Amino acid sequence: MPGIIDSIALIVSSLATTTFAANALYLGTYAAITAGLTLGASFIQGAFASKPEVPKPDDGSYNLKQSVPSLPYVLGRTKKGSDYVFLEEVGGVAYHIMVWAGHRIQGYVQHYLHDDKVTLNVDGGVTDPGHYDKDGVSFVHIKTKLGLNAETAHSEVVTAFPTIWNNNCRGDGLASVMMKVATVDKKEFLDVFPNQMPEHSAVGDGARLYDPRKDSTQAGGSGSHRYTNQNTWEFSKNLSLMRLWHLCHPVGGKMSYENMHLPDWANAANVCDQNVTNRTGGTEKRYHGGFWFRASNDPIEVGRIMDEAAEMVVYERADGKIGVHAGEFVTPDVRLTANSIFSIRVDKNKRRANTVLGVRGRYVNTAKDYITEDAAIYGDPYAVVDDNTERTRTFENAAIQSHNHCQRKQKLTFVRANARKVSVVADYTADGVRDIPYRRFVTVHYPSRGLAEATVEITSSVTIDLRNMRISFSGILVSPSLYDFNAATEEGEPGESVEPLPDSGVPVPVDFAASIQTEVVSGGATAAYINATWDFVASTLTYELEYDRTSGSTGVQSVFSVAGATQVRSGYLVDGEEYRVRLRAWGGGSKSEWTDYVLLTATADPVAPGPVTGVSVTPSAGQAEFQWTAPNSANYFACRIYINTVNDLGTATLAATEYGPPSATDLRVVTSLTAGTYYAWLRSINPSGVEGTAVATGSFVVT
Repeated sequence: MPGIIDSIALIVSSLATTTFAANALYLGTYAAITAGLTLGASFIQGAFASKPEVPKPDDGSYNLKQSVPSLPYVLGRTKKGSDYVFLEEVGGVAYHIMVWAGHRIQGYVQHYLHDDKVTLNVDGGVTDPGHYDKDGVSFVHIKTKLGLNAETAHSEVVTAFPTIWNNNCRGDGLASVMMKVATVDKKEFLDVFPNQMPEHSAVGDGARLYDPRKDSTQAGGSGSHRYTNQNTWEFSKNLSLMRLWHLCHPVGGKMSYENMHLPDWANAANVCDQNVTNRTGGTEKRYHGGFWFRASNDPIEVGRIMDEAAEMVVYERADGKIGVHAGEFVTPDVRLTANSIFSIRVDKNKRRANTVLGVRGRYVNTAKDYITEDAAIYGDPYAVVDDNTERTRTFENAAIQSHNHCQRKQKLTFVRANARKVSVVADYTADGVRDIPYRRFVTVHYPSRGLAEATVEITSSVTIDLRNMRISFSGILVSPSLYDFNAATEEGEPGESVEPLPDSGVPVPVDFAASIQTEVVSGGATAAYINATWDFVASTLTYELEYDRTSGSTGVQSVFSVAGATQVRSGYLVDGEEYRVRLRAWGGGSKSEWTDYVLLTATADPVAPGPVTGVSVTPSAGQAEFQWTAPNSANYFACRIYINTVNDLGTATLAATEYGPPSATDLRVVTSLTAGTYYAWLRSINPSGVEGTAVATGSFVVT
């Protein structure tokens, strides 16, 4: 079909185009033209069906449960959930097996249960937060596999489910997590699992990458890396090495390392590893980051994320190999003058509707558990009051994990959005022009159009028209200081992001107080009980009062208040017994810590009986006989006899207790006394043990 297609795209040089994509674009374009003439538009639409978008960082905050999930791939360090492959329960223990990455990884850095960072002991038991560990027993255990080529099955699952999960269930090449969760008593459930069943996620170091700088078989390289042996590779956050890996992986460009121009990639890796100064005065790497994606994601979109984050341009060299322009300014070695330019169009880009006053950026903050948050605005979006002005432009990249990195990209976005635009059609036979498809920056000298030794960054595909021997491209005017960045004055300070407060649980009762109270029961007798009080906190809280005898002769008893109350009483107590009492609050099925114990003695009758009368003592050999008359007190219960070898009631010893009715004459013989002089006191008591006034017998001599 002569005359239909005068020029075709031989070289595609853009921020996200590989050789594979360039060929696909060329073939797709050609097929679209011819198919439109022969097969119709329906064929074209089917050929360009869209793929799922690359997941945002926040999409990895939960675990995915589906039949056959697409394999996840992790590059650099990031936080994400996992894909379930096994979930069963036996004997009150749930076993979860989840795939964190569909390949071998460097290792796990930090495990999370819900939003809480967890600490593991040597057996994988969760010891912090403490609510997962009661009395040294961990109710959650986490164990991991790195995804080696020949893995081993999780032995605990094999033991628990031998009929459905055996040693052949190894998960070769799958980085996995096994989480074992034990059941707890329903009264303790919300204390141990305040957010119900634990939800696992982890920060991990992803795929190991080939680095041509560490390959002694490559020019300028030194080390043991070999692209034919993945066991020699190492983990890295270098974005250019990630892009190289992606181009040569089946989920990416499906190319081979032999097709890569490795000196270009080594230079790009060096640029990514350069140190830059951030706003705090510290240093960080120029283009490092991390993100994850799925095998089902569009490889062009995945590549664009890395290219954009590291300012790379992937292109096909004249020798057919794949090179890369690193994220740095390179002095142009191609110069176009008016003599070699057929036509040129310069757009000053000063229209108010196209003016960008500020750039809003979003990045992944690794210091705040890998949440996506806003960076400081670059520029001044309120500088011009005009509804026709495009005030701001938003920049977001899932692989950027530094505020400084994000700000540098925001500045570049700002500069490029407001830069003058240039379109050039040049003579393909002029000196150096044929190198334009392999360059990122060229010099254009065209004084009559205001371009005196101007530097142009090529931003479009370079088109070659062999019929008319012309080459055309578009770009923007930039300065050699394009990548300069003064963090102290340009980075700005990010806004504060909302941080979840730690769960403080149910509050411990405030101003807890307990006392013994009495009341008259049937028959006119009195009985003792405990009355507990506390300060009001919330109408939704109930309180549990626990009490038991210090002697341990009975079990622990407890009573609950009504919601919103500020006091509660116990049942009737055993008169004269000492009790220990404490209180805790309940809310939403969970409970607070106990208060400290309070010791109380049950006293049903606090009124002392009258003193005994007619007291006498008759000593004899090794013993003494005591006589008295009980008082005419209705609450008289018994008489206690205290004996001492000195005239001091305070240090006297209780020798005997004689029970009897009121007003009765009574006696008691105390034996086993050694010869000597003694002093005695008799004291009446009521049923609660409250003593009356002591009555002294005076001294007596035991023979």
